[in-house]
Amino acid sequence: MADEAFSIDKRPLRDLLQQVEVGKAQLPEFQRGWVWPYPNIASLLASISLSYPVGTVMLLKAGGDVRFKYRPIEGAAPVGDPEPDSLVLDGQQRLTSLFQSLKLKGPVVTQDLRKQQVSGWFYVDMVQALDENGDREDAIRFLPESRKVVNFRGEVIEDYSTPEREYEAHLFPLHAVFDGGDWGDEFTDYWDGDKVKRKLWREFSKEFVRPFDLYHVPVIELGQTTPRQAVCQVFEKVNTGGVTLTVFELLTATYAADEFDLRNHWEQECRAAWKAPEYRILREVSNTDFLQAVTLLATAERRRREAEGGTEEERLPRIGCKRKDMLALSLEDYVRFAPSVITGFKTAAKFLHQQFLFDTKFLPYGTQLIPLAAILALAGDTAQSAGAQHKLARWYWCGVFGELYGGSTETRFSQDLPDVVDWIHGDTAEPRTVTAAQFSPGRLLTLRTRNSAAYKGIYALLLKAGAVDWRTGEKAEVTGYFDESIDIHHIFPKTWCEKAGYDPAIYNSIINKTPLTARTNRIIGGVAPSEYLGRLAKAAETAQEGVAERVRSHLAHPDLMSADDFDGFFAARKAALLGSISAAMGKVILDDESAPGDPGISLDVSDDTDDL
Repeated sequence: MADEAFSIDKRPLRDLLQQVEVGKAQLPEFQRGWVWPYPNIASLLASISLSYPVGTVMLLKAGGDVRFKYRPIEGAAPVGDPEPDSLVLDGQQRLTSLFQSLKLKGPVVTQDLRKQQVSGWFYVDMVQALDENGDREDAIRFLPESRKVVNFRGEVIEDYSTPEREYEAHLFPLHAVFDGGDWGDEFTDYWDGDKVKRKLWREFSKEFVRPFDLYHVPVIELGQTTPRQAVCQVFEKVNTGGVTLTVFELLTATYAADEFDLRNHWEQECRAAWKAPEYRILREVSNTDFLQAVTLLATAERRRREAEGGTEEERLPRIGCKRKDMLALSLEDYVRFAPSVITGFKTAAKFLHQQFLFDTKFLPYGTQLIPLAAILALAGDTAQSAGAQHKLARWYWCGVFGELYGGSTETRFSQDLPDVVDWIHGDTAEPRTVTAAQFSPGRLLTLRTRNSAAYKGIYALLLKAGAVDWRTGEKAEVTGYFDESIDIHHIFPKTWCEKAGYDPAIYNSIINKTPLTARTNRIIGGVAPSEYLGRLAKAAETAQEGVAERVRSHLAHPDLMSADDFDGFFAARKAALLGSISAAMGKVILDDESAPGDPGISLDVSDDTDDL
């Protein structure tokens, strides 16, 4: 940011608080509520009375192109609905604390150290405040709203509920610090010209009250031309509460200036559109995810318009959904594209169901939902043909098995949207995500927990292949949908593999795992397949061939399992899984023919299921 984009000066505390009172200094809507407990306020008041620095206040000059909805600082009640001259970006807690304790003509509603709400008044013991050996902070007291202190039996042990009792106790109310000495005049009048009391007031006024009048606060004020992203970044860097400001919150405040409630729209129009059970795959879509999809469409449309207008390729605006792009999203563009994105997400849920992805638990990449929804929104009905669905599935599985959505993804999103939509519309060039995706056969040996996208992808491919439970014959997705007891379990049990001397890095891999119900897994136990296949036939009240057919639905070889031939089974299932992945990606995958006992495989015995 250029130097001329902001000013630095010192302003009288009295003037700043006056601006708060009349509404000339207000808060942008994205600022959180006031949370300081009363001991913190007492410490702040003591620091100012000693002319100690209490930090810089940062303001944003109002009236620029970037508008935010605003609200008064808590406790302030300006007349009418004045437009602010400045918005407080940093210093809210200090300004609010000072305004309420010094200017508010009512009790301060705050918190104690246990974060329990309390209400009361700030006073200072005049005699204790002048004690050179005392602690100024100890001289400041927070009295209950009644100004009466009671013991545990509710008996009043101190009473300062009238001005006369304040004078007698030498307790000065902090809300009188800017009253021009009126309280002091009444104090000396009460004591009828007592010289000792008059001297006490003069010294107290000089040492405690006057510093408030003379106190100046360092102020940095950002100019009206400060862009929205800069406001966001500055707020996050200087906010002393360490609270991260999300793009959604900032846009909520921005759109509110035009009387549009973004939060309500997200809750009532967007999320409500996919509350039905069939859309549960969308339950973890966040408001930022939604904004990214909307921004992709808005920037794509901007690029299209300028391209049609003759702008040269290198000068065309880019498609994107990074933070800067989202912060530049106009309310007009949001309102225009949000309905299409809502439909895009719902259509994405249907597409994922067709890929046998039903629940967020086994969704490979939540992030891939963002470009998927944007692609379906932009492509519209064109994406519903069989050919388009095949291309879309290839792109999706290339992203999953190429593991291309695990890091920084915004650049890939901006490539996916035009690439896939053009491909669906007949462009012969494959999307960059498709051409970049590679799956190494050796990766199967390192997939051991459901933390990886490829692991979840294989689970979905097994469901797509028609995997049924070995005991009941029910399709796995049906069991999982109604019961949720289905999980990934070992085919050759872990206990058997350990006794047979196989490497954990081998038998814990996805090659030796498949989706089974918890009850089926208990029947399998820790025994050899040759033994548990018979148990399953008996439990299912069916012939061995019936169980064998169900085993085949998991791309597993029942004859090799009946012979307890782990090596043969492992090689056959690895080939079958690679074939399924190859078909999904539309790419040839050459097996490196690594043997199960390959010593070059790194050991990683982490596992997500336990066989009995």
